Amino acid sequence: MTAHATGSAHEVPEFTAEGADWSDVVEEAARLGAQRIVVNMGPQHPSTHGVLRVMLEIEGELITEARAGVGYLHTGIEKNMEWRTWSQGPTFCTRMDYLSSMFQETVFCLGVEKLLGVTDDVPARASVLRILMMELNRISSHLVSLGAGGNELGATTIMTTAFLAREDALRIIEAISGLRMNNAYIRPGGVAVDAPEAIIDEIRAFDGKMKAKIGELSDLMLKNPFFLSRTKGIANLNLSGCMTLGITGPLLRSAGLPYDVRKATPYCGYETYDFQVPVSDDADAFSRTVLRIEEVYESLKIISQCADRLEAEPGPVMIADKKIAWPAQLTLGPDGQGNSLEHIRTIMGTSMEALIHHFKLVTQGFRVPAGQVWQTVEAPRGELGVHLVSDGGTKPYRAHFRDPSFNNLQALSLLCEGGQLADVVVALASLDPVLGGVDR
Repeated sequence: MTAHATGSAHEVPEFTAEGADWSDVVEEAARLGAQRIVVNMGPQHPSTHGVLRVMLEIEGELITEARAGVGYLHTGIEKNMEWRTWSQGPTFCTRMDYLSSMFQETVFCLGVEKLLGVTDDVPARASVLRILMMELNRISSHLVSLGAGGNELGATTIMTTAFLAREDALRIIEAISGLRMNNAYIRPGGVAVDAPEAIIDEIRAFDGKMKAKIGELSDLMLKNPFFLSRTKGIANLNLSGCMTLGITGPLLRSAGLPYDVRKATPYCGYETYDFQVPVSDDADAFSRTVLRIEEVYESLKIISQCADRLEAEPGPVMIADKKIAWPAQLTLGPDGQGNSLEHIRTIMGTSMEALIHHFKLVTQGFRVPAGQVWQTVEAPRGELGVHLVSDGGTKPYRAHFRDPSFNNLQALSLLCEGGQLADVVVALASLDPVLGGVDR
């Protein structure tokens, strides 16, 4: 990317950014007779957070140009969703950004519920469980970002400490949904299954354990002179740059703007929870690390409030409309898998019509009125949005996601150009992209 400034000394300069194919760059270099060194970082480099190719033009150790080449991990998830029922949608979108499964399921289901006109019919307990799972997922995602970032700087202890803490979050997610990742737990109308009774005690214990481990992680990172020297003042991106590129999440908040979808346009009842939005104006890699640690503490606040509400608000976890409701009151069998015999007898012995309807719901799905909707949530990496279009059938006519990693990755060249080669990994780690969301 090249930028040209125009305007007199008394005018605000205007910048025009231009891009070109690398074949054009090579032809230009040959024409000028200048030696240009282009280095490929990736797409198999361990520091690229997925299958990402970063093309770097260098002069010695100085980065003169940086470009991100995406597309290597293309999965076609959005197009696949257009050939599956609305109920099958969460099983696909949960696999995009594999560190933010719950957020992708939630934003999709909120969009479907808007199209159906049943947003207010979702049970309160289901909304509490959605928030609980999202905040647990936010913590686990931030811990991967912090741990991987430390490891990429050569501090393996930071990674092992972060990943051990992440296990505590994943254990609760697994105890509730049955899976550690790619859960397909959140469904249109509610959630797939209620939380077990014993989970409240585990959540209470989790709060103390996580605070202890995140405190240890903070000491390893924020009080480490080597970590400070590698991140302070590195990979700067100010507020105007963030606004120009559509950057959201910790990157935007590190530049001074406290924008968070949970506060700006609340969903699932977030407006009734007590939490703050951490913000900084240092706009560098170090400030983004600090913000992610602070966001873990804020998520713990929300999780504690969820535990209180789960104790105080028993009730269904799926919408009452049986034309939409996925079976949610499940009972595990003696081996910890499948359904218990008592539950199967209840389903098959209560009503043959209900059994037939359930079969049709699973195999054919439900119809969604024609229309389109835009829904957003605050994911770990920023604003996650979905645009759904229905033609009145049992499948989405169009499903498109606005993944924050894709937008945030645009900033890589601004973070790297003019800096040192060793700082490219720092810049990339501070962006925290997940290529499963970029190349969906």
